[in-house]
Order: sequence, then C-alpha cells, then structure tokens
Amino acid sequence: MTTPRLSVVVPFYNVGAYIEDCLDSIARQTFGDFEAILVDDGSPDDSAVIAKEFCLRDPRFRIVEQQNAGLGPARNTGVEHASGEYVTFVDSDDLVTRHGFGMLIRSLDQTGSDFAAGNARRFNNSYGVRPSWLHAQAFTADRPATHISETPQLVLDRMVWNKVYRRSFWDEYGYRFPAIRYEDYPVTLKAHLDAVTVDTVAAPVYFWRERESGDSITQQKFQLANIRDRVVSAGLVLDEIEDALPTIRHRVHAHFRQIDLHAILSAFGTVPPEEEQHLVELTTELLDRLDEAVLANSPRLAQLQFAALRAGDLELLHKVALDPDAAQHHLQLTNDDLTMATSVREVNWIDGELSIRGTAEIRHLQSKPSNLRIGLVIAGKNYRLPVRRCPATDLRGEESLVGFEVRVSRELLAKCTAGPSHFDVRLRVGGIRRRDLLRGQKAGSPGWPPGSWIDGTNWIQPGPGKDGAFAVRRLTDPCRLTSVEQTPDALVLHGRSTFDEPSLFVSRPLAGGEEAVPLTVHGRDFTAWLPIGPILAEINPDDPFSQRTTRAFRVRGPEGQEQVLLWTAGDRLVSHAENGRAVMLTRSTGGYVNLHESPIRMTATAAVAAGNMLVVRGPDWGDVDFSWRRYLPDSDDHVDVACRRTVSDDGWAAVVEMAALEPAEWILFATAPDGTSHAVQCEPFLSTRLPLTTRRAHHTFTIRPLAGTLHLEVT
Repeated sequence: MTTPRLSVVVPFYNVGAYIEDCLDSIARQTFGDFEAILVDDGSPDDSAVIAKEFCLRDPRFRIVEQQNAGLGPARNTGVEHASGEYVTFVDSDDLVTRHGFGMLIRSLDQTGSDFAAGNARRFNNSYGVRPSWLHAQAFTADRPATHISETPQLVLDRMVWNKVYRRSFWDEYGYRFPAIRYEDYPVTLKAHLDAVTVDTVAAPVYFWRERESGDSITQQKFQLANIRDRVVSAGLVLDEIEDALPTIRHRVHAHFRQIDLHAILSAFGTVPPEEEQHLVELTTELLDRLDEAVLANSPRLAQLQFAALRAGDLELLHKVALDPDAAQHHLQLTNDDLTMATSVREVNWIDGELSIRGTAEIRHLQSKPSNLRIGLVIAGKNYRLPVRRCPATDLRGEESLVGFEVRVSRELLAKCTAGPSHFDVRLRVGGIRRRDLLRGQKAGSPGWPPGSWIDGTNWIQPGPGKDGAFAVRRLTDPCRLTSVEQTPDALVLHGRSTFDEPSLFVSRPLAGGEEAVPLTVHGRDFTAWLPIGPILAEINPDDPFSQRTTRAFRVRGPEGQEQVLLWTAGDRLVSHAENGRAVMLTRSTGGYVNLHESPIRMTATAAVAAGNMLVVRGPDWGDVDFSWRRYLPDSDDHVDVACRRTVSDDGWAAVVEMAALEPAEWILFATAPDGTSHAVQCEPFLSTRLPLTTRRAHHTFTIRPLAGTLHLEVT
C-alpha cells in the first residue's frame, strides 16, 4: 500500500451533530493523497457510529479508539498512528476548504519550509460566515519562507488546525499536546520559534465553528476549570518565550493582556461566591507573569481592574465586569481618553447627490452643544460640506445630538480622482477639539454602498479607503456590465470595455485559476454567453459551510490592461434555480460583478414595514415555512415566531405582526418540510437599502444584514 503524503488527524468527542459535515469537507479535498485518522476519544454519543459508517464509504478514513483523555492526548494518539510525509489537524465540529490542504502542501513543496499556515473563517447558523479576527491580523498576505522574527504578527497564530506540518519537523522536536484545554498555543508558538522558515497563505483554508449553544471549549470561557487551563496554557507559552527576541516577547505579553487576561477578568461578573477566591488566585497568577511595561500601557479601565484585583476589591471587579461604563466614575479622565468616535450608518443617493448619515462624538463627554465640520478631501484639498445635525443613539446608548447627514453634489463628486477621497471630520465640544477621518462603517448600506453615474462616463463608488476609513472614488469609463438577459440555458451578459479588443475571464478568488468566456465584440461593446449547466454540474464548493462558490470577472486588453468588471446593470440580482441549486449574478461589496452558485437558500430581496406588519420578500425557490428566531443565551434552544407565507408571481412574502416580536435580536429562518432550516440570506442589493428602521408601540425595529443573513433588532 502506498504511503499517503498527508495524514489528517481528527479527534472526536460528543459531536454527533457535526462530525459528518466535517468528514465530508475533508473527503472533498482537491488534494486526494491523504489518510484521515479519526480518534474516538471515548465519545458517549453516536459520533463513533457516524464515523465508522463514513470509513466504510471512503477507505482513506480509519478509526482509532481510546479511553476519554481530552483533545490534546487524542491528537497525540492520532500522530502516533499517522504515516504521511505531512501532518495536519482538524477539529471534528469544524470544516476545511476544498483547496486548503493542496494550497499549503504546494507551498511547502516549493519552499521546503517546516510548516505552512493559512487564514480562517468563523461560522454558525445565525451569523453565517465571517473573518476570524485573530487570523485576519496574522494572514494579511502570502509570505513564503518567512519566520515569526520577521513577521511578528504570527504571534497571534495560536491554533493548530490551520496548518500543515512537515512530519520530519514535528518528530525532530517531539511536539506533544498537554492534557489541558487551550492546548494549541504552547505547541504552535514553539513550532513558530523552532522553524527555520514557515509559509503563510492569505486565502482561508479552515472554517472554525462557533456553536449557538456556547458549548465549545473556547466558548466556555467563564467556567473555572476552563480558566484554570487557560492560565496553565499561558504559563507554558510565557516560559517558552522567556529568552525570545524582545519584539516577540513583548507581543506575546501584550496579546495575553488584551485577550486572555481581559476574558478572565470578565468572569468576575458571573462567578459564584464560592469560586471567587479561586478566580482571584488564577487571575493574579497570570497578572503577575505579565511585564509591568505591558500592564502600564493598558487602557485605564483595565489598570483599574488590575489595582482592584491586587487590593482584593471583589465588589469593584464584579461591577466593572458587569458594566464597564458604570466604573467610569472611578477614573479621572485624561486628555487621551477624549478621543473622537465616528460611524457611517446609511449611504444613499438622493436627487443625484450622495447622502451619508452617521454619528460623531467625543468619548466620555456628556451631551453638550458642539460644533461639527465635515469636508471631503480631494487630492489634498478640503471641500467643506453642509452638515445637518440630528438625534441618534450615542456610545452610551442614549438619544443625543450626535447624528449628522452630509450630501455631496455631483459637481463636487466630479472633482474626485481614481484614488480614494476621504471625509475629514472636526468636532469641538466646549474647549475640546478633535479631528479624524470618517470611519466606523456599520452593516447594511455602509458595507454595501451603492454607486452611481454622475454623468455619461463617470461612476462614483463609495467604499473603504485608507485604513478602512470611508471614501469615494471616481471611475472614468470603467469596464462594466450594462445588462443581463436570461435564457433557459444561459445568462447573456452585455457590457462595455475601456479598451479595444477585450477578453473576459471568470475566476474563483478562493480556489484560484481562471477560464476565458467567449465574447462577441463590436468595438468596445461585448456580449458574453455564460452556460448555466456546467456551473450547476460542478458542485464541489469553495465555501464548505454555505456550500457556495463565488466567481469574479475580469476584462483584459490586448496589451495586458486589466480591470475588474463593474456592475452597472440595475439594482436587482439575476437568478436561476434548478435541481436544488441556484445561480445568482449580483454585485460584490465593492460594486463589482460576482456569480454565486450554491444549494438553494431562501434569499430576501426586499423588506418593508407596512402598517403593523413587517414584510420580507424573495424569489420562490421551494416549499418552506418562515419564522423569526431568537436563540436563548448560551443554548441551541430557540424561540420561533411564525410568519404568514404568501406566494405570487413575484415570489414569496413572509409577513409577521411586529407586536409579536419582543425586544431581542431575531434572525429570519426558512424551514423545509423535512425539518431542516437555514437562516435566510440577504441579497446584496437589499443590503444596499438597509438598515430599515421603524418605530411601533414604543419599540424600535431595525433590519440589517449580518454576515450575509437577515437580522432584526427590537429595542
């Protein structure tokens, strides 16, 4: 029997609801030369039955059994049974992208590095897919043959499962996971220090589940046993970096202060009285290990907590953990605390002008008369804009005069360049003056800002600019999609190119690669015929959770010129559903053309408040029931409020009486006749028109998209 190149170690315990999806995502890999060692860690549920059935279907999978010993020892057992040239780890409630193993192994084959690591996404049923904050900091670019000493943000790369290790490297240093929770970081950081070089990949290779029930290890952060293991793990890491480079040592200490110590201090809000002293001892143990210079550079509220801990002031620790704002009176504010906070809450086009609604305030200052100036900075010149002030919810959750609206005329927008033009915000409250760029885009139209023509050749596209601040760009005669036709077998794309003799290419941003799309060209105008059948036939998706594959379009000229294809074809998606799958042609967050292919998921394309009713509409792709759902705290249990479903030629409508929805956060779900359910997707063009806010009977109802799903906040 040929030895596989890759060994995939999958420990499992009590994951009957998740393990089949996990194993299926591994089996779908484009890199097929692997063995999967499934370690049954004495699981009491039906996980082993599901795993054994999977092994019967796919001989690359086999089971090893052991008495329950925990995740770390189970991983060690898996490595002992692995025979591959490379080894990787997958947690049994997570998913891997179909191209992930292949990307990492190709990189290692090219560089000879000791291991390769890639980006990650978080996901669950309520919020869909979103970036993992830690991994987004560390995996900003492809970096072949780098090292933590030259890429110190890899200090944040503390998980074991987004990596492929060279087995000879693993054995040379004899890595073994300790029998605690938070067992990853002591191993992964030591590996980063031991390696000669490592490779980093910016594309996501791993999907990290966040359970609604909160019963994963990392979500049980307030349990005393969990905290004890967290402190032990931190101690092992701090021992390891004692003699490391000062930059690495400082970053590790700062990371533990920002993440782990903060989480443990938050536990004082819920700790039972009989465990308080144990929590004090554990928190003090970690606090005493951290550099004083790092602690002294902490936010002053954190420093107040450190002082309360050392003084044994449990009452203050409890108060700060429950309500940090309530502790502000214990602090003497300094000038550094009075920073400006801005937000962008709505972006619209009104009478040909760009309307931006948001907030601007100075932190910690109570509502007082203030002076607000906003200007659009174009090529270094600041053009002052008229500002309309209005009430809005401030940082304290109160209504005050922090809201604003500015409108930018077509004439001023015509002065913008292809580079980002930012908004300069100046705020004076009493004698306090602050200045910053407009930033803080909220969900909805700020994240999916609509673009518009301002004349026959110039398109204005709002969106992120410098450091993520809000900006606008002018695109002159861009390559663009102008209209779409549907035939039974194809989508017919009509567009215009910036240059002569254009070629059109479609690519998969996550998986890589591209294909040419046949064109009929008349000067700079083109028509492309995109058959639907081949797209639906390829059902190995790039996103293992939503089962979605996204394609993007690029126009290329004969001399190598290239532009991404801009969407200017109206404000509605084009969709086709067939045999349980759907193809949707729509726009990206930046306003460019995307093609999504996925299993049918009910998709909302409109939302309105009609009298006392809330109505959501979308294309009718199947027989489902709709309900607004809220999850109970730290539980998979939920409360559903059923909607009345109607169907017409325009599709489905889900109607609910607003009075039936109590103050909470709700997610719109669709439930099929077989009982399976999924969160209703929010179509991008609907996102450009959200948030939708209405007030009824002393309550405020706000619909907005979050990670691609439709949410309703009732306050």
